[in-house]
Amino acid sequence: MVMTNITFKQLRYVDALARHRHFGRAAEVCAISQPALSMQIKDLEAELGAPLFERGARKVSLTALGEEITARARDILRAVDELGDLARARQGWPTGRLRVGVIPTIAPYLLPRVIGDLNRLYPGLDLHVRETQTERLVAELHDGQLDAALVALPVSEPRLEEVALFSEGFMLVRPSSDAGLPAPDADTLRDMRLLLLEEGHCFRDQALAVCGLRAGQPRTGLDGSSLSTLVQMVGAGIGVTLIPDMAVAVETRARRYRWQGSTGADQPEPSA
Repeated sequence: MVMTNITFKQLRYVDALARHRHFGRAAEVCAISQPALSMQIKDLEAELGAPLFERGARKVSLTALGEEITARARDILRAVDELGDLARARQGWPTGRLRVGVIPTIAPYLLPRVIGDLNRLYPGLDLHVRETQTERLVAELHDGQLDAALVALPVSEPRLEEVALFSEGFMLVRPSSDAGLPAPDADTLRDMRLLLLEEGHCFRDQALAVCGLRAGQPRTGLDGSSLSTLVQMVGAGIGVTLIPDMAVAVETRARRYRWQGSTGADQPEPSA
């Protein structure tokens, strides 16, 4: 039997429901009503002659057939998106949708600098930004949900291409009462109360490496969910932290901190 009534919209709805496992959230992502999405899914299941999802009171799960259909649907949708990308590339200017992921330790400091320029230079570009941790961004790249991601290298995923865009130094942030003191060396820093991002942030592992510490090694301090939290805790006198250079001007505006670069000298107050 040749099936002719399966639509790309239905495949996108199946993909959304498989990702979110919730009719309401999937409908919101697809910008349609929940009843409309549910009807489209039911129509597709009727066309296939078997259910793709098991509907529970609080949970939606994929059937065995649903798992296979979803995987093939994603391949089809990815191929269709690539056709559009190819056509736009032949026009000579970047246009259409560009889905970019970015880690939280970069997003607040880098994106404001570049998004305005992108919109001005490429008015036909429909930019979608996704902010989350590296592990999730890599998974979404593999699934075709993202076109590119800004992360800290290396990622070392054989199916992905890595391109180094710039290098960024770490700055030591400590209370203003420590102004004038020499920058601590790695041995001294290991003995200080070092405030770090929580597990899952790549900058955490890099900061540990700067201090000669291993991930998972017992330590005392505060694990924060953002650089802003860490800097505020430094201002409260709880400890010291390391942040990327691009974050200094934003995170130290309160001027209750001192920050030091690789030279060990106190840096001038950043301009707002």
